Amino acid sequence: MKKHAIVFGTLGLLTAMPASADEGMWLPSQTPRLAQTLKEQGLTLDPATLANLQRAPLNAIASLGGCSAAFLSPQGLVATNHHCVYGSIQYNSKPGHDYLTDGFLAASFGDELPAAPGSRIYVIEDLRDVTREMNPGVTTRLGGLQRFDRLEANRKALIAACERQASRRCDVRAYFGGATYYLQQQLEIKDVRLAYAPAGGIGSFGGETDNWMWPRHTGDFGFYRAYVAPDGSSVPFSAANVPYKPKSWLKVAAEGVKENDFVMVAGFPGTTSRLVTAAEAKFNFNTLYPVQQKLLYDYSDAIEKATAGGEDATIKYASIIRSADNYKKKYLGEMSGADRIGLNALKEAEQAEYRAWISSDPARSRKFDSTALDALVAEANQSALDNVRMATLSRAQLLGAARTAYRWSKERQKPDAERESGFQDRDRLPIEQRLTQIERRFVPKVDRLLLEQALVEYRKAPPTSRDATFEAKLAEIGLDRLYAETRLGDTAARLAWLDKGSAEFEASSDPFIQLAVAQYGGDIARERQTKERSGKLQAARSAYMQGMLAYAQAQGRTLYPDANGSLRFTYGKVTGKSVDGQIWTPFTTAEGLAAKQTGKGEFNAPQKAIDLIKAKDYGRWAAPELGTLPVDFMSTVDITNGNSGSSTLNARGEFVGLAFDGTLDGVIADWSYDPTINRTIHVDSRFMLWTMDKVDNAGRLLAEMGVR
Repeated sequence: MKKHAIVFGTLGLLTAMPASADEGMWLPSQTPRLAQTLKEQGLTLDPATLANLQRAPLNAIASLGGCSAAFLSPQGLVATNHHCVYGSIQYNSKPGHDYLTDGFLAASFGDELPAAPGSRIYVIEDLRDVTREMNPGVTTRLGGLQRFDRLEANRKALIAACERQASRRCDVRAYFGGATYYLQQQLEIKDVRLAYAPAGGIGSFGGETDNWMWPRHTGDFGFYRAYVAPDGSSVPFSAANVPYKPKSWLKVAAEGVKENDFVMVAGFPGTTSRLVTAAEAKFNFNTLYPVQQKLLYDYSDAIEKATAGGEDATIKYASIIRSADNYKKKYLGEMSGADRIGLNALKEAEQAEYRAWISSDPARSRKFDSTALDALVAEANQSALDNVRMATLSRAQLLGAARTAYRWSKERQKPDAERESGFQDRDRLPIEQRLTQIERRFVPKVDRLLLEQALVEYRKAPPTSRDATFEAKLAEIGLDRLYAETRLGDTAARLAWLDKGSAEFEASSDPFIQLAVAQYGGDIARERQTKERSGKLQAARSAYMQGMLAYAQAQGRTLYPDANGSLRFTYGKVTGKSVDGQIWTPFTTAEGLAAKQTGKGEFNAPQKAIDLIKAKDYGRWAAPELGTLPVDFMSTVDITNGNSGSSTLNARGEFVGLAFDGTLDGVIADWSYDPTINRTIHVDSRFMLWTMDKVDNAGRLLAEMGVR
């Protein structure tokens, strides 16, 4: 149903410098220790500025809750990737208004479209150490569930205190195996609108064929706008709302970047797993990833077949299938990358060296014993495999809605502070909006097909992991009745369940509600087991990672925190690389885009863009050193999922593009960084500006951004 993320902390060393000049996703507070390296690499901005969240550029950086973004104007205009606004483009599209294909440009503020329900812009305000406040009551005497509950209670108390400030969204994340905790405070903007997105033939040019590939010619950019009430407070959509005025916004650099230029990326990277145990890495690549990839292939294939020939159904499932396609290709890249670099052997060797150092000293052996961690990892691995199969049931959207609504009714019986995370009063509006989204991403026959497919996978889990009560209820109802007799397909009826008590659910004749009630007991039992294991894992992993910190210090080696969704910055150089006899130059050009153009499918840029390229009508946006218009460029900056939409900054902290992808051979960097392999792909700001200026006549937005 949901993840309990607070106990899986990651390793790092605040005082350490990077092993490679381009490696690491750094906290703003680490900037003073990086200052000299940053200057040597080419930063001309005062490094101390990067530590101050009250100043640009970092206080102009925003999160979309899964993607990153940044303000580019004093009127709340937010730049991010096209694939990050894709869900809102899809949500507003329908036959006759196919913005997925044609793009969208608002002629005025009043013409901007509400983003998909649940869309948010989170403006970073603070990232502070709360370790002292997280640890009261956490002792070695606690059992796993007790430890989990104590940490969760402390975490909720910190979040509640932070969110007493109006319109704030706060979270506490673990770093360094739970040795350190930081609270991230953000202003939550609830009224988000789609301002501009280029045609799909630019924003998605190359489609799945070019995804994770180089050379790339994708204009992966789009714009939201943040709105607030006239008094500046954050409220849901209202015609009376006005554009938000950010404290800072990024200046758009006029000249772009050149080869070997220093660049930074600032955003909210999701997760990396560079410092897990060897057993965890081996399990993921040998067992879990192959299963996940097959499940994604089956999922997207089923949707494609079920929606073929139907324009409405195709539009409704466009964002879902795109996400599945992206992840299945990434898994493929990670698995092949693990084989290429010998990841399992690499992790085994690193771990063996560390554990030999531990065992060489009796005091270290007692303090950093890994026996408990190894046993817990083996248990967690098996549970993860079972869970990934059973989680396919969530693809049936009405079943997921029913389970969410029933859980909400049960949690409402408790005081707010005692409810599960995700079901507190602060979560009511996001839940409503998730349930509302279904109305434009749901077709009954497709949903049924996906449930049938999910049940096949569900039944592959061992009987001890499955839910006999759920299975019996499903057999009693049958799939025909399930879809014929439910009213959950109606948005108003679906949302009405959020205000009903548990007794009404238990007395309901709606077949999906009955299924949700039947699943509840099993869900709670599995959740309790997960918490018990998670609490034990936190204690064991914390000790293990403290040992790794001590080992790294003894060797003079460099460690840094794994990504965990908090604000980070990374830096590197604009550069290409050599790949098996090929030379990858750092820039792609408009002529390369035109050469790929077929006029159909994934390579179907607007004819106006092709005509302008053939005429070499690039205006001021051509790069003098290239003699043409750059489209995308590569750099050595270190990113991962969640960095999509992250602004790319030059040495002065000015906007020069957006990070949007990596290369397929480099996605293994989530597990092991190699500076000879790792590359990030950015859409060049000059291609963005050319598209806005010459192709889409978005001069109003250019003027707003201060671009003449």
